[in-house]
Amino acid sequence: MTTVNTATNTPATNGTANGSSTGLNGDFTMFLKLLTTQMQNQDPLSPMDTAQYTQQLVQYSQVEQSMAQTNTLKSILSTLGTQNLTQASSLIGRAVEVDSPVAGLTATQAAQWSWSTPRDAASVVATISDASGKVVDTRTVQVTGNSGTLAWDGLTSNGREMPAGKYSLSLKALDSSGTQLTSTVHNIGTVSDVQLSNGAVLVTVNGNQVEAGKLIRIGGAGAGTGAGTGTGSGA
Repeated sequence: MTTVNTATNTPATNGTANGSSTGLNGDFTMFLKLLTTQMQNQDPLSPMDTAQYTQQLVQYSQVEQSMAQTNTLKSILSTLGTQNLTQASSLIGRAVEVDSPVAGLTATQAAQWSWSTPRDAASVVATISDASGKVVDTRTVQVTGNSGTLAWDGLTSNGREMPAGKYSLSLKALDSSGTQLTSTVHNIGTVSDVQLSNGAVLVTVNGNQVEAGKLIRIGGAGAGTGAGTGTGSGA
């Protein structure tokens, strides 16, 4: 005689029931809250008709749901921001390249850039401007090939020492025939700090704070062309 054991799904059924019950209880609680609010705000001498009353309940319900979704979204974004900050902390002490011609100059760190042209350049004139756009230094850079780096310690060609701050670099590059070349300039340096601001991860590179999304390279050599390299007239 074969005996068949009957399996019961009571735990699963209860779990489902409990989940459904919790959802229904939550909806019912929200309905009672909305109903109570609506009744308190209604003029007893001039009650609304049923259609208008129902419409306002629906509107209140939609507002409540929207607020709940917004709070959930904020919580998710906060968690993601914290995770991104934790990951970005591994950049501290690393050499990076930033998709920006703006570099930071501090009392202990030179402003540093990398540059490149489509083909070999015969001559390159570098122009350095301050945060307001005023030209503070102009110098001729010694070049070999179609790329290079430049470090500037704030000392201009005429001997003036510029204060710490943000400085941008632009180049005028010519090939051997005298044709002007387009040039690409990036800020390079070492990450000293990372922080979270309004959901965005910011990294500090040589005193200049930039969004982590602007990093285009991690690692690599630092600037090799010294601040005193080249000749020219200061601004």
